[in-house]
Amino acid sequence: MKKGLFITFEGVDGCGKTTQIKLLDNYLRQNGYKTLLTREPGAIGLGEKLRDILLNYDGEVSSKCESFLFLADRAQHVDCIIKPAIEKGVIVLCDRHTDSTIAYQGYGRGVDIESLKYLNSLATGDLKPDLTIVFDVDIETSAQRVGKQKDRMESAGIEFFKRVRNGFLEIAKQEPERVKVINSVQAIESIHYEVLEKVKNGLE
Repeated sequence: MKKGLFITFEGVDGCGKTTQIKLLDNYLRQNGYKTLLTREPGAIGLGEKLRDILLNYDGEVSSKCESFLFLADRAQHVDCIIKPAIEKGVIVLCDRHTDSTIAYQGYGRGVDIESLKYLNSLATGDLKPDLTIVFDVDIETSAQRVGKQKDRMESAGIEFFKRVRNGFLEIAKQEPERVKVINSVQAIESIHYEVLEKVKNGLE
């Protein structure tokens, strides 16, 4: 059986990645591919409980604690959901993964990035996405799309999200073969076309 693919979608809140991952999932299914659409945090099972804590807990959460909670969710996700699916030949589409931890907790919160890379490696067993697409959007547009009702992470402030955006762009510079950037201040259909162009290279 042919091994599956692991594709991750990344970007600041409001970048449009969740819309695009659903469009890609529909396209692949319609063309005969087996897919698994999942997310971090909050994959089915334990992940859903961890997501509720991470996004909705209203008390103080230290940056290191936040990082470890995301990593715990990731370890469970990779071992119990992602790896088994890939081994069965499924194309796994994941809304956020390791790069979000580097961008949000590293560049955004100021947690040591090299330490986060090491911990990501432990949590994933060195599993890396075959392709990562970063949906880049200016922070003003991002804030407008998110709206007034924000979860704990979305309420971190403009300067925080500027650091996060810069973090994603820096990751893309460091790993240009894996990480591709798409300008997501375009029409949804135009962005979807660009996504398909990048994904089709991996399907050939």
